[in-house]
Amino acid sequence: MELSLSTSSASPAVLRRQPSPLLHKQQVLGVSFASALKPGGALRFRPRRRLLHLPITCSVSPSTAEPSSEVKKKTLVRRNDVRNIAIVAHVDHGKTTLVDSMLRQAKVFRDNQVMQERIMDSNDLERERGITILSKNTSITYKNTKVNIIDTPGHSDFGGEVERVLNMVDGVLLVVDSVEGPMPQTRFVLKKALEFGHAVVVVVNKIDRPSARPEFVVNSTFELFIELNATDEQCDFQAIYASGIKGKAGLARMTLQMTWDPCSRLSLDVCLAQILKKMATNIEYDEHKGRIAIGRLHAGALRKGMDVRVCTSEDSCRFARVSELFVYEKFYRVPADTVEAGDICAVCGIDDIQIGETIADKVHGKPLPTIKVEEPTVKMSFSVNTSPFSGREGKYVTSRNLRDRLNRELERNLAMKVEDGETADTFIISGRGTLHITILIENMRREGYEFMVGPPKVINKRVNDKLLEPYEVATVEVPENHMGPVVELLGKRRGQMFDMQGVGSEGTVFLRYKIPTRGLLGLRNAILTASRGTAILNTVFESYGPWAGDISTRDLGSL
Repeated sequence: MELSLSTSSASPAVLRRQPSPLLHKQQVLGVSFASALKPGGALRFRPRRRLLHLPITCSVSPSTAEPSSEVKKKTLVRRNDVRNIAIVAHVDHGKTTLVDSMLRQAKVFRDNQVMQERIMDSNDLERERGITILSKNTSITYKNTKVNIIDTPGHSDFGGEVERVLNMVDGVLLVVDSVEGPMPQTRFVLKKALEFGHAVVVVVNKIDRPSARPEFVVNSTFELFIELNATDEQCDFQAIYASGIKGKAGLARMTLQMTWDPCSRLSLDVCLAQILKKMATNIEYDEHKGRIAIGRLHAGALRKGMDVRVCTSEDSCRFARVSELFVYEKFYRVPADTVEAGDICAVCGIDDIQIGETIADKVHGKPLPTIKVEEPTVKMSFSVNTSPFSGREGKYVTSRNLRDRLNRELERNLAMKVEDGETADTFIISGRGTLHITILIENMRREGYEFMVGPPKVINKRVNDKLLEPYEVATVEVPENHMGPVVELLGKRRGQMFDMQGVGSEGTVFLRYKIPTRGLLGLRNAILTASRGTAILNTVFESYGPWAGDISTRDLGSL
């Protein structure tokens, strides 16, 4: 629907809905797929019903709506020249490889240019571990359309990276492995995307695997949509079959082609004539330009040299000036004089801006809703090294160095918290999981910091005089002949099995457990030992529950 404004001398301005020729009956993220589908090639999960399309609104909460005098200025325009998408999935389901193929087919690289695999994993630690840790964005030009692509991490420990970038995009590609199907982190990222109201395109990746079972995967994903209370429009998703490593995709399993047309069909509606609103969702630092705020321009237009208001809340605002403005083209930042609503840009000149703050119009600006992330569940203590070997490993050894570095980490890592410990040279670091804090420890060690760390501990809560502890859903993929020792090990850690299923011809079994976070500490190495290195363990936070009792984590002593 589109907004139409009618006025008369006898009555105030009235907004009424009119049918818009831009919307079609069969749409996926605003684009009709009817013409591309062959008989029998499309998946239909429920009969079509006539749905009432509500008026399109800008991505601004009701609390930040403009005064009535500003309603006359609103103009809804469909921008077909810019599309913003996030690629979300469970770990190792092929997100970054999928981005590689999209970049190659968009001719970002020369034909004779040698490029490394997983080009978006630019961090040294990401390349060594083979995982994505930080959310990163790039852009490609595909059929005269600029597509901003955001690659996100797959581990639940880095879920904060996913949560803070979802308000930058208009839709998401949910990548699901053709054998494993929806996994714990798939549920987490899909839940967040549906809460933002994003439309979802499901990409069944690795379709060329011998034991692929796409029908089961699509049906399981549809059931997951139902469990997460998705709307009728969201449940009627389009399924795309793809092989990221081969660069093929198609609307049917047997008709894959060397094209990413299905993955590139997104539409964008923005308010161009509305008051300026942009939220900083990422922060970078440059020695010459200072702090750089990266985010999506939600409404209005931003110009170089413009005076703006920086808002944290309604009562906390300050003024600043935009010194430089950049947009993204391929892997580079390109200077721009003006950026219109819908695009992702980088802003320089605001030295004290933080993630979650809104850059708004100087006169009528109002803050956007703040970014909300899940609470941490694990904590560790960092302290100054007081051992006999202190001062031999790093060059930053004092508590002041430690405090400054941890405060800098808080500026961009929203899911982490830092508190003072029992002594002046001790700090308590809280995060989503042990891997979340481990990555911080490794980065600090490489930067030359020397410190001591304590053992990980879970963060408990007390509600109505009852002690509660965090529980997680653990998914274990293990060969059938090693299943016995793994089940016994999880039982000792107070785990409760609620699902078990075999997978095709590969002879592996999927076990799903609800287990206290305490029981997961040190469990990964024990499971690898019990299964002779063949088991794969994935976990995601579920909820807080009653204290499960004592857990024996070690039978034998060790140094």
